[in-house]
Amino acid sequence: MGAEVDHHRLRARFQLRHGNGGPKHLRDLSEVPMLKPTAVENFRHEPVLLGAVHAAAGTIPPSLLADGLLVDVTLGSGGHSACLLQTYPGLRLIGLDQDGTARAAAEKRLAPFQDRVRIVASNFAIYHPVEQAVMVLADLGVSSAQLDVASRGFSFRKNGPLDMRMDQQSGGETAASLIQRLDETSLANLIYAFGEEKFSRRIARRIKSDLSIAGPYSGTVEFAHAIVSCFPPSARRGRTHPATRTFQALRIAVNSELSALESLLRHAPGWLQPQGVIGIISFHSLEDRLVKRAFLEDLRLEPITRKPVRADPEEQVKNPRSRSARWRLAKRRLFL
Repeated sequence: MGAEVDHHRLRARFQLRHGNGGPKHLRDLSEVPMLKPTAVENFRHEPVLLGAVHAAAGTIPPSLLADGLLVDVTLGSGGHSACLLQTYPGLRLIGLDQDGTARAAAEKRLAPFQDRVRIVASNFAIYHPVEQAVMVLADLGVSSAQLDVASRGFSFRKNGPLDMRMDQQSGGETAASLIQRLDETSLANLIYAFGEEKFSRRIARRIKSDLSIAGPYSGTVEFAHAIVSCFPPSARRGRTHPATRTFQALRIAVNSELSALESLLRHAPGWLQPQGVIGIISFHSLEDRLVKRAFLEDLRLEPITRKPVRADPEEQVKNPRSRSARWRLAKRRLFL
């Protein structure tokens, strides 16, 4: 179960860190919205840009799809893969995910496809398939199902530990440990580089000051409010929460997301059969720039999408997560 917010304790800690003054959102912590954690059996993730992914498979020669291999390197609950397996009865799947809860949900969802499916506990940065694929698919970022579990520590909209690890069984460094270990300058540089946050130095200064005065943060809610306090009032309004970019930066660092993506972009073209395709859904400009550059510079690949495909207005209303999604597709050339 997720941690409950102890508003009296949080208010006392904020008075210790910030005094009794400050903007209303720092004082009235009783208004923090809470979401219930999601159990394994309810792990459902609405796949974004499903139409674009489905159309991408249509660019593959039918002879390859007849008994081809799909490698879904971010399987999640299996939404994209289930659609493709349903459409192409000869298609086989290797699905990768380092999240045990996601793998369990995918096993349930993909059970009707029986021996056409193999699910592997692995990070795509270290995986190498045993045979060439007709399609490699990646849906990057944090799933809505992961955000719904407070104990994962990905979200600032409910209280949980500052964890942010995709694989909590790995024993890797948590976000709480990371901000404790880094000095102020290194933390500011990380937030700026991975979050593109213009207030990174203010935020890093506040974080390190808070840690030295009152010790570790009680959870994601208190941490997010500390970040918000670094923004001038005019910068706190808008659709994007002020803590979004800092949380993104820490998540990227904790999970080595960009280096994992760079590894995938180096190796995945070699996984493909000639005329096979690689499609990647990214959610922020850092990822999209890496994908765009790799698709243009890798001589083995021919870009199919010159500009990223975005979700249409109807999908954005139905699934707000799709608003920032960008799809790029490339095909393996015949002779390289």
